[in-house]
Amino acid sequence: MQNLLALRFGNVLFEPLWRREWISDVQITIAEKIGVGNRLGYYDNSGALRDMLQNHLLQLLCIVAMEPPTSISPDAVRDAKLQVLRSLKRFTPTTLSQNIVRGQYRGGYVDGQAVPSYRDEPDAPKSSKTETFVAMKAEVDTWRWAGVPFYLRTGKRMADRLAEIVVRFKQIPHSIFNQPTSSFQPNSLVIRLQPDEGLSLNLMAKTPGDSMRLKQAELELDFREQFKAPRMEAYERLLLDVLRGQLTLFMRGDELEAAWEWVEPILEHWEQDDSAPVPYASGTWGPASSSALIGRDGLQWREEALPED
Repeated sequence: MQNLLALRFGNVLFEPLWRREWISDVQITIAEKIGVGNRLGYYDNSGALRDMLQNHLLQLLCIVAMEPPTSISPDAVRDAKLQVLRSLKRFTPTTLSQNIVRGQYRGGYVDGQAVPSYRDEPDAPKSSKTETFVAMKAEVDTWRWAGVPFYLRTGKRMADRLAEIVVRFKQIPHSIFNQPTSSFQPNSLVIRLQPDEGLSLNLMAKTPGDSMRLKQAELELDFREQFKAPRMEAYERLLLDVLRGQLTLFMRGDELEAAWEWVEPILEHWEQDDSAPVPYASGTWGPASSSALIGRDGLQWREEALPED
């Protein structure tokens, strides 16, 4: 989170491009390989939406989408985040069904090991409708972001453990090379938060040889390698911030209220909906309907769009 603030507001490079004229879409993913473990008593009454989306994912969305605050002081940053939460487009029953996917993991393989389905976890209700996966398309109704989709995704028992933000820029308008624009990968900025912090800027570059063929290449920044410093664990940093009275990354009461006001209609709709979450195999990236959700806009999740070697 702190490096995301530093990237946005400590560099002038991206600010002119950080808007709807140049950005195609934003993808925010928090994926876990683990299942519910010994948290089932809590998790079955919570689910992925309450556990991860309304706090962690929305906080990342706020940092990406907020206007530059006047300073790094706690209230200045939280005021800016609050404006994003209040600008999130509300779902109607129709748009909710079209733009949100909820899933629940079934048996499968993670790192080559067989793992049980959610309903076969110890003490799990056999007919549980608790979601372990959520994907959604959100919109921020501001001048900066109007028309730019924000795709949020979180789940358990997924193919990899990661937390990342992908900012994809628009495609070039015309190719001067003997390649159609459809063969070009749009430039993208990948911000990795876990497990290893870093940045990747994906560009098109000429391949070696005498032909003028372009292929995607990465400019990579690994924070651990760059700064040669031990990584502080999340809760260590949290406790230090508490002791120092540094509240910038803590949610304020009005932020919490705004986040829940946006999330509660989704929960109410699900409570009235008789359908069960869509099943997905453990060790995958979630239900196929998650790919269909983003595919309707002619887009793909980052792992689906990676070029083949």
